[in-house]
Amino acid sequence: MSELFVATELTSQPETWRAAAAALPAVAEHLPQPGERVAVVGCGTSWFIAMSYAVAREQAGHGVTDAFAGSEYPAGRAYDRVVAISRSGTTTEIIDVLSAVQGRTVLITGVPGSPATTVADEVVELSFADEQSVVQTRFATTTLALLRAGLGDDIEKLAVQAEAALAIPIDGLLDAEQVTFVGRGPAVGLAFEAALKTREAAQFWAESYPAMDYRHGPIAIAQPGRLVWALGPYPADLDAEVEATGATFVHHDLDPLAALIVAQRFAIRVAQRRGLDPDHPRSLTRSVILR
Repeated sequence: MSELFVATELTSQPETWRAAAAALPAVAEHLPQPGERVAVVGCGTSWFIAMSYAVAREQAGHGVTDAFAGSEYPAGRAYDRVVAISRSGTTTEIIDVLSAVQGRTVLITGVPGSPATTVADEVVELSFADEQSVVQTRFATTTLALLRAGLGDDIEKLAVQAEAALAIPIDGLLDAEQVTFVGRGPAVGLAFEAALKTREAAQFWAESYPAMDYRHGPIAIAQPGRLVWALGPYPADLDAEVEATGATFVHHDLDPLAALIVAQRFAIRVAQRRGLDPDHPRSLTRSVILR
C-alpha cells in the first residue's frame, strides 16, 4: 500500500498545534469570551471535539458551554455565541444551524470559501490543518488546540506531549479483538472520538464510555484479548478491576489530547493489518451533504 495521507497528517499534529497557538492573537476576538453563554456544534468527529471543549471551558470557569450534534441543536435556545466546527464547511446540518441561529455565529473550518462561510457571521480558517484523508486527525485536534489556547492552556507543552505520543510503542496492542475507550471530563469526548476513529478506519469493534459509568454495565464484556483504554485520569482501582477480568488496561501518562494520537495510530495500524485503506473508509465521504 502506498503511503497514506492520514499517516502523514497524523504525524504533523505537533506542528499544526503550534501553528494554531501562533494564530490565536489574530482570531481571539472570534472565540468565546469569558462569561459568555456558548454552544458548540459539530457532526461526527467535530461533535466529539465540541464535547471536549465544552467541558474544558466550564471547568476553566469561563461560562456555561453546551455541545450538540448539528442535527440536535435546540432551536430557540439563547446563546451569546454559537461556534460551529466543520472541516469542509459543506456539512448540511452545520449549514442549517448557522442559517437558523439568531445571534453571533462563528465557523471554524479548514476550507476557505465553503458554503458554511457564507452563512456564518465570523470565520476562523485553519487551512494549514486541512486534510486529504476522509478520516479526520489533525484538523479536529488542531481545532481543539486552538480553542484550548483561548482558555489559556500551554499548547507548546501539549505539542511536546504529542511528539512523545508519536513514539510510544503500540505493536503489543494490535492483536486485540476489541477495544473500549474511557475518559473523564474533557476526555469523554476524546474517548468517543478514539472509538469512532477505530471503527471508521479499521472496521474494528470499538466502544466508548465515561470512565465512571463504564462499571455500570459495559465492564461485562471485558475479557482476555480485549483492551480497556483510558485517556487521561481514570477512577481509582479501575485498572485493577479491568485486569481482574483478564482484559488489558491501557493508559499513557499524557494529556488526553496527546493520548488521542496514540489511539489514532492504533486505528491506522489495525486498518493496515486488515488490508484496508483508512484514507477511504467504506460507506464514508469527506462530508455528509443531505439532498
